[in-house]
Amino acid sequence: MNPLRTFASAKRILLQLKHDPRSMALIIVAPCLLMTILKFVYWSQPQVFQNVAGSLLGVFPMLVMFLITSVATLRERTSGTLERVLISPVTKFEFIFGYAVAFGIASAVQAIVVSTYAIGPLGLNVIGSQTGLIFVAILDALLGLALGLFVSSFAKTEFQAIQFLPIVLLPQLLLSGLLAPREAMPRILESISNFLPLSYAVDATKKVLIGQGSITNDFLIISLFLVFLLGAGSLTLRRTTK
Repeated sequence: MNPLRTFASAKRILLQLKHDPRSMALIIVAPCLLMTILKFVYWSQPQVFQNVAGSLLGVFPMLVMFLITSVATLRERTSGTLERVLISPVTKFEFIFGYAVAFGIASAVQAIVVSTYAIGPLGLNVIGSQTGLIFVAILDALLGLALGLFVSSFAKTEFQAIQFLPIVLLPQLLLSGLLAPREAMPRILESISNFLPLSYAVDATKKVLIGQGSITNDFLIISLFLVFLLGAGSLTLRRTTK
């Protein structure tokens, strides 16, 4: 892998994001707006807000990056950009790693802005480290990136790419422990949740929020999912949409 080509690819993607107000709004403004709505929804139940909002700080990056990556990759393929890029010396792995670097930076910005807004004006209590929270959010965003790259290979239109959202992420959201503890679920659902990456993303976020427990195991498991999905994405990445 050539670092110069990889970072050139990342720079190109970051410049595209910079000149796309809708994507920037989705990355920065939308999570802050949703957090604000959540604050008022649970205005009379502040403890519920603390429990739900904290976990969502780890979920938002994954959802947003999945949506942006799946659509952006498909758009590059249908417009012919991807074909032109891959005709050049840039390899599929360098292209995908460039995406990971670019959206890793974007997710870091998102995590810093949203967590600072939630902890400050919205009054979210974080017993653990905000830096740890930002690290988990970046990891979750990369997971959303990897899933988005992978599923975009099976879509022919942007609408089809968006259709993967309820299929791929909503079941994970329901079984991740965000809405109810995983150990309180029926045994079969708890067993399924053990094979879903979002479960470990939510677990890591909760541990950071309360400042208890190590996220090492969650980090290792999420990293394994990342390696597998990015590898699968590089194998299934197509230059054009037929």
